[in-house]
Amino acid sequence: MSELSEQVVQAAGDAAFDNGPDPDHPGWHRWELKDDSRFNGQVMGRMLVRVEGSLVRTRMFPEHRHTNLLDIVHGAVTLGLMDISIFSCGHMLGLEGMAGSVTLDLSAQFIGGAAVDQPLDSVVEILRETNRLVFLRGIVEQGDNKVGAFSATIRKGRRR
Repeated sequence: MSELSEQVVQAAGDAAFDNGPDPDHPGWHRWELKDDSRFNGQVMGRMLVRVEGSLVRTRMFPEHRHTNLLDIVHGAVTLGLMDISIFSCGHMLGLEGMAGSVTLDLSAQFIGGAAVDQPLDSVVEILRETNRLVFLRGIVEQGDNKVGAFSATIRKGRRR
């Protein structure tokens, strides 16, 4: 296991996530709640993450259940991916205090629609981190298609 992989597994080791390497997708890690009866498992489905330098890419696999009446990915699903990806970013980059953290602000702009037959990615970067806050921004994309842009603020959980 690479040093980065060891750091990723250690960063999420105490979390309620299964974050090990995904054997079907080399270079990717699983991003799954151990309790799949919660939102991520019930609504979003299978998700993967990987570190790309200072960025973290979170991937979901849209299904028919994720579509609206236009047969494109529903905006609420896109917002869900944005929100989940800000936390997967912090965890994957090993930020302290991610356990118990919450979203304070998420500002989103929808740019285009997403098809149901292709993976949908949220690529996030950390702009600044303080003792209690993390400021992030990201883009949701499907191949070369830009689907949405966003900025967010996370309040970190208290250290135990």
